[in-house]
Amino acid sequence: MGIVTFVDETTSGGRSDGWGLEIAEERLTVRELIRRRVFQEVAEYNARTPEVFQGLVQPQDAERVLNGYAIRAARRIDAEAQTELALGAFAGNGFLVLVGDRQVTGLDDEIELGLGTEITFLKLVPLVGG
Repeated sequence: MGIVTFVDETTSGGRSDGWGLEIAEERLTVRELIRRRVFQEVAEYNARTPEVFQGLVQPQDAERVLNGYAIRAARRIDAEAQTELALGAFAGNGFLVLVGDRQVTGLDDEIELGLGTEITFLKLVPLVGG
């Protein structure tokens, strides 16, 4: 059992401080790793329902704001629906997943989770002006 650290970065140079999630398995697929991350984000949001959701992908009916996504009427977020959005974003190159310094490209790719594993979610920001 170990702590995996998730870090969010953007191609424009932004980087989050990162946060840890305890994972018992030594190996997981990228799909399962994304699912667990999203479920944790949604559980934390639903427990507090702040005005801004800070997660991997934008929930439906939410507006992008400076530090996340503004949720109308502080509603609860569906973890399954949010997971499907995240998996779709990964498949559509909305973000890349880096384990250490190695990019993983498939949802069914298995990754080894050693002690102190850092997983970076690199959100791809579209270029201005196309």
